[in-house]
Amino acid sequence: MVEWSLSRRTALKTILAGSAAPWILRSKAFAASSCDDHIVRIGAVVAPDTLSPFSSYSNWYPLIYTYDVLVGVDAQRHADRKGFAKEWSVADDNVTWTFKMWPGLKWSDGQPATARDAAFTYNYIRGSIGTPNELNAGLNSTDGIQNFESIKALDDETLQIVTKSPTRGPIENSVLMVPEHIWKDVSFSDARGSFRNDPPLVTTGPMVISEFQQGQFARFTPNPYFRGGQPKAAGLEFHFFGSADPLAQGLKSGSLDYAFGLTPSQWADLAKDPSMQVGETRIEQRNYLAFNTLSGKGAGSTKALQDPAFRDAIGYAIDQKAIVDRAMRGHADPGVGLTMPSTPEYYSDLSDIRRHFDLAEAGRRLDAAGYRDANGDGVREDKEGKDFQLELITGTASGNLEFPIAAVQQIAGWLKQIGVRVSVTQLDFGALRTRTAAPTGGGGGWDLLVRGAWLGPSARDTIALGRSKQIGSSNTSYWTNDEFDRLADEIAVTIDLKKARQLVDQASRLIYTEAPYIILCYPRLLDAHRKDCFDGWGTDISGYSYAPFDRLRPI
Repeated sequence: MVEWSLSRRTALKTILAGSAAPWILRSKAFAASSCDDHIVRIGAVVAPDTLSPFSSYSNWYPLIYTYDVLVGVDAQRHADRKGFAKEWSVADDNVTWTFKMWPGLKWSDGQPATARDAAFTYNYIRGSIGTPNELNAGLNSTDGIQNFESIKALDDETLQIVTKSPTRGPIENSVLMVPEHIWKDVSFSDARGSFRNDPPLVTTGPMVISEFQQGQFARFTPNPYFRGGQPKAAGLEFHFFGSADPLAQGLKSGSLDYAFGLTPSQWADLAKDPSMQVGETRIEQRNYLAFNTLSGKGAGSTKALQDPAFRDAIGYAIDQKAIVDRAMRGHADPGVGLTMPSTPEYYSDLSDIRRHFDLAEAGRRLDAAGYRDANGDGVREDKEGKDFQLELITGTASGNLEFPIAAVQQIAGWLKQIGVRVSVTQLDFGALRTRTAAPTGGGGGWDLLVRGAWLGPSARDTIALGRSKQIGSSNTSYWTNDEFDRLADEIAVTIDLKKARQLVDQASRLIYTEAPYIILCYPRLLDAHRKDCFDGWGTDISGYSYAPFDRLRPI
């Protein structure tokens, strides 16, 4: 194992603490690296806390760079980005799915990787349903697997999944395939708790995590058994940062070959550098303002948050176009509803019910709803005549793009103009996760939340922010609505795209009217890579698989 020098460790810890002082970035410890070692170095704002896919939602990065999903997003979009399964089909009954594995597929320890491992992975998850330690706390979750009637390996290369009703779940889920010989003796309790899946991992991806330092980096080594042949790169290092500040300097110095999640100003600066190639991609992230809609345990400071009329009025005080033009410098689309422009099959601009920025209209609606400034001091009271001030918390979840704090302050400024006082608290990822947890897990107690959520493009994922089953994970407003949940359940078992589109539109309109969220914008992924060490980057770097890191070639 290659140990880092004390000075480099110290420098990186300081960077991760948010300092990123110029002297650190210029220091020898974080200086330009040579291309000669053929190791790909990447960086992003991520905070993986474990390497177990069953116990965390925060470790998509780096796990997606080493594990395969069965099919997933990329395999459906790109013919050269297949996962664990080489091909798949669904029978005329729309419930019987057949998957063919890659012939001769192996795990990174040389053991055969077969359809039996895929069947084990899904059955392991499904077997936990209804138990005290149900596997619903991480990436490999029971959510969506409940609709699987049977999962079995017909032979080493053939997997069959039969669903209870028609659904695209078998190809749209993002469950990471794990080896039976590693996980078969791990209890459900340990899988979602103490079992950290320490390196070296056993996977089928092109690179294997051989070292992991939480809050610092993951080091990968080439998988000699990778189905596409051992990668040409000698390894990969994924550096974890607490903010985007160090990314551009790392690229300029040569300490990083690739970084994603750049700020608009970093991206614009790097675009002028002939040694860099910048990219911009529409993704499935939504930046939003959420209201704490809880009553009882975990509730916010005022009952106004539970009132749809109050929330709707606040929506008129948010200028999404200004956020895009000023804070995002045009690298986003103005927010509307739950669906995103990157999913055109479901997106709607809700033009017939869409709010428009109008502070006077916001004030009139607050007056009509009973939130008036009775004493003329410029601050509104609640319906009981009491003064209130809202606490707005904000931060960046692991793997999501940063939302500028200046934009958050702008939102607070708009609310002040309509007589609603707001204090802003910026949190690191750990504190943000703790405070937005389910109330049963100690979360809540805040009033407003600004953050992003980057899920998948499936119909189920587009409406996840409103599902009551997702409270404590995707649903950070804690909002519940029986009709919305009914629509969500129907969407989960709908295979016909036209019908799914109609159901998603109904759900989007319902939650837009109830306004537990105000969607601020749909940011675009800004990234950049150096041109001097590797080629084979392509034009579409994925967030759903390890491409292009399986095909980079040293120059």
